Amino acid sequence: MERTKKIIRNLIIFILLIILTFSIILKDQDIGQIFNVLAGVKKEFILIAIICMCIYITLDAINIGRALKALNEKSTFLKNIKYALIGFFFSAITPAASGGQPMQIYYMYKDKISVANSTLTFLINLSCVQIVTISLALFSLFFNYKYMNKALAWCFVIGVGLNLSALILLLISILSKRMTKGLINIVVKILKFFKFKNIEEKQQKLEKELSKYQSSTEYIKNNKRVVIKTLLTTYVQYIIFYNITYWVYRSFGLSKHNIFEITTMQSLLYATVSGIPSPGAVGVSEGAFIAIYSTIFLENMLKGAMLLTRGVNFYLFVILSSIVSSISAVKERKQEKNVESIEINQ
Repeated sequence: MERTKKIIRNLIIFILLIILTFSIILKDQDIGQIFNVLAGVKKEFILIAIICMCIYITLDAINIGRALKALNEKSTFLKNIKYALIGFFFSAITPAASGGQPMQIYYMYKDKISVANSTLTFLINLSCVQIVTISLALFSLFFNYKYMNKALAWCFVIGVGLNLSALILLLISILSKRMTKGLINIVVKILKFFKFKNIEEKQQKLEKELSKYQSSTEYIKNNKRVVIKTLLTTYVQYIIFYNITYWVYRSFGLSKHNIFEITTMQSLLYATVSGIPSPGAVGVSEGAFIAIYSTIFLENMLKGAMLLTRGVNFYLFVILSSIVSSISAVKERKQEKNVESIEINQ
């Protein structure tokens, strides 16, 4: 119940932040006109945008599965999709996406996957994400610096700086046993925050996983092909993710700017807001979208384009991932009750 209360509390804060954001952005706007503009978009392009987001989640699951397989852990594709969606949901509702990976590790632990191996899996994936985010953003800056005003430029520097700091910490964690131990302690503290049962009893088991983790790290070092494949998959994953804005752009009947221009601009936008410690970067993402794309979309289309883009690449999948997370939580509770009843009968 305490864990559920924490999650509900985060959800309430998340929803209030959304309400505040849209009340500010849509203030003094003709809501009816915005919806009329949205009603006229070409639905086939919105469908392509949704398919792009589905591919993004699928590639995330493929990366998870590849790393687990390399570490001799058994997992199915559907379970990997579940882990990807659980990570998406808890990253969305927690500050600086801090809850995503710990919750993925927890559910993998429930599925009999070693904490050491699941931790290493996400360290590898997160490192690849940071490399891709930073490199694509710096590449995109060369072509799109003219769209950055002074405020956005400073936000971009801060965002890239935060992502770079995270990447350095991740690489140290992969190479350092001491840092890995600290990371597992952080996972335990976050699980305590959500009031999971018997965390203290499980602490000792988690510490024992460190020896397995060290050998797993050596295994990855000797199998660099896995890391390279994960990095390449992540590049494809994020380029497709950034494409979503282009398909929304086309849905409004616009074609002046090509897919390369819109995709690279979205890369800048993502790097600018991804390091902001706001749940799901809500508020910052919407504001930055309006600032960067103000010369790309017509004035009467801009707010609608923001709503559609964020709807497809964030809010729609927050809803979907919340359903998957809820189903997983219900199944987990049933399993715990079954175990408790068996122990009582014995």
